[in-house]
Amino acid sequence: MRRHTRRRRLAIALALAAAGGLGTLAVLPATAQEPVREADTLDWGACPEDVTSGERLECAAVDVPLDYDEPDGKTVAVMVSRLASPNPEERRGALLLNPGGPGGAGLSQPVEMADLGLPGGVTDAYDLIGMDPRGVGHSTPVSCGFTDEQEYRGNVPPYAVDDAAVAAQADLAEAVAEQCAANDTEGLMPHMTTANTARDMDAIRAALGEEKLSFYGASYGSALGAAYASLFPDTSDRVVIDSNIGGTALDYDAQRRWGSGFEENFQYFAEWAADRDASYGLGDTPDAVQDKYFEIAERLDAEPVAEYDGPLFRFIVFFSLYGEDSFAGVARLWQAVDAGDATAADRALDDLEVPVADGEAGTPSPYDNAWSAYLAVSCNDTDWPEDVATYQENAAADREAHPMYGGAGANINACAFWANEPLEPQVEITDEGPANVLIVQNELDVATPYPGAELNREAFGDRARLVSVEGFGHGVYVYGDNACALNTTTAFLLDGELPEDDVRCEA
Repeated sequence: MRRHTRRRRLAIALALAAAGGLGTLAVLPATAQEPVREADTLDWGACPEDVTSGERLECAAVDVPLDYDEPDGKTVAVMVSRLASPNPEERRGALLLNPGGPGGAGLSQPVEMADLGLPGGVTDAYDLIGMDPRGVGHSTPVSCGFTDEQEYRGNVPPYAVDDAAVAAQADLAEAVAEQCAANDTEGLMPHMTTANTARDMDAIRAALGEEKLSFYGASYGSALGAAYASLFPDTSDRVVIDSNIGGTALDYDAQRRWGSGFEENFQYFAEWAADRDASYGLGDTPDAVQDKYFEIAERLDAEPVAEYDGPLFRFIVFFSLYGEDSFAGVARLWQAVDAGDATAADRALDDLEVPVADGEAGTPSPYDNAWSAYLAVSCNDTDWPEDVATYQENAAADREAHPMYGGAGANINACAFWANEPLEPQVEITDEGPANVLIVQNELDVATPYPGAELNREAFGDRARLVSVEGFGHGVYVYGDNACALNTTTAFLLDGELPEDDVRCEA
């Protein structure tokens, strides 16, 4: 009997990585206000059993049009959660949250952020509203039918070592696009867009009985917040966009920025590893650590250790750069694959908590919905190049410009072969409207590099201010630990006033 080989499937790299708990935080007093509020029309009840900390929340479904061009046509259910203000007399409104993705489920996010240290003034001032966006989780989920045994590692294209690798990835990407189309028997996927999710948010606002809706979104959530503030300037209240993709969609340009983001963030890890060379043996200077990275990756390109080939090794390192708490685990993985020890590498990967799935042939992947929603939104929001040669040319250029990971960001994915064209243009950020957008961004962020925040700041003009943090990691407000960024963002949520100028927060 052949021994079953354990297969690992990695989840979406762009989902927001939750940071550890924070210490005691200074709390600014809420400003007393009497916002206009109508009747809440939602039927609140218990949350689904699989929602983390669901017993601390209440949940309800909002019916929204599948196609907003046909408002009286077919509807889909969008589920929301609520962590109500414990001090109703201090309450000023609702703060809707989004964790990123696209494809990230958010029903548990109100409790997650509260437990991470969301200041008490904010939890008093707002009902925290979580959401599974349309097509995700408990909100009429879409499915491409991904199974565990598929040769598909997730939505981040692998590093492409040459043109042949891009061509091989193109074959896989085309098969995935065809699989998604075949499984979308209800015709839901074409309507999975950032614009429609923003419209759903305004429908949620109305169902909550709120005249205006405040918003916090991180990673892809920054694109969703930018779209909401642009489509609904009159009903968007205080909008915080954190760890910015740049624009209102995860498009090919944003994907290619991973190459430069990787190299800048890797230097932070290289310094960490060099200081600990006596423990991990990866090099006694940052340059030596970088040389070791190239050595291991190129050796695995030629001779993988079990399933750990060069592209997978590069992806795991990319994933580990989301936050410093992953550094020790990835250093152990380096040691293991350098020694050719796949068992030790498996243990290190488990310690890293990179999402993996083990299953027999035909077992549905636990990441099926998240991967499917990610592709649907990304592919529907913008036009992607459709010829393989374009991806080969760009991957070669990015390998030259950013040799550590550039060939991955430019590689091809299923959007090149997606069954339907975008139903409408990408939402354009508008600088016309209230000054109600606070952009917060770490200067070092592997998944959403700093230029994304600069793009948003320029596009919003006087409507926005940029809080630049001399920090490392994915996620700033409560997901990071910078006091200046915490206080600036908290003050905006409580008093509604943007800083007079852009802010730079030192480490």
